[in-house]
Amino acid sequence: MKTMTCKQLGGPCDLALHGETADEVIKAQDAHLKESVAQGDTAHEPALSDMKGRWKHPISGMGWYRSTKKAFAALPSD
Repeated sequence: MKTMTCKQLGGPCDLALHGETADEVIKAQDAHLKESVAQGDTAHEPALSDMKGRWKHPISGMGWYRSTKKAFAALPSD
């Protein structure tokens, strides 16, 4: 299990997101952003927009994805 924060993934806050894989942490970030914006948190709107853009345009979003996977791999286990 490893931990990355919302901020490490491009968001505005320090919420800890946990996962066994980078994909699990990315999915947790996606859910966190959607939930935050749905609750009226405008600070998370730009990060949610960026995340949606990566899902809609996976080829251009691969740079962020690769970078995030490398950062996750470099983290120590919790």
